[in-house]
Amino acid sequence: MLESGDSEFDRLYKAVNSLAEQVRRVAAEDKEALEAANLRFNLYALIGGQMKHDHEHKLYLLYPQGNWVEVGPGTPYSIIGETGYGKPILDRTLKYSDSMPFALKVGCLAFDSTRISAANVDFPIDIVVYRRDNFEIIEHRYEKTDLIDISNWWQERLRESVRLLPSQWISAVFPDQQGADGGPTIPISSGGPP
Repeated sequence: MLESGDSEFDRLYKAVNSLAEQVRRVAAEDKEALEAANLRFNLYALIGGQMKHDHEHKLYLLYPQGNWVEVGPGTPYSIIGETGYGKPILDRTLKYSDSMPFALKVGCLAFDSTRISAANVDFPIDIVVYRRDNFEIIEHRYEKTDLIDISNWWQERLRESVRLLPSQWISAVFPDQQGADGGPTIPISSGGPP
């Protein structure tokens, strides 16, 4: 694929464009056979790093059609795979200006929410961090036992946040249940709704 070409990439987007060409070529060659087997050509890729003439490190999401988007202020993250469960946490919490440790925390919480709700998502989590201008990466793998306390902490904070949510606004629905804050309180139990 890329290594067989005689181009040297001095900018990451050029490497992404070259990979996109290969993805389109493979799709053209194999799409019909895959569809005949009731399979979809479904290759998503995250490509990140910094080449010689890039002023800063870059991250791209490549789609199966061969087009791509760059992570930037308008798109502070990219997600592939099961997107429905963790995306709301990312959308509500993550900003482009956030620190990498903050982003890692948010990403782990989004993963945890996805893991709880999607049967096909589970540990391990592989983290890859590239620090700008040092041309080295840090890799770390987290297993379930490494983050179970964080998962439990997060679940309890979510439940506590619901308990603390101002409840004056629901008095029209539950007028006879007044809590200590003057608003109705809905009992929370593992047995379902009251």
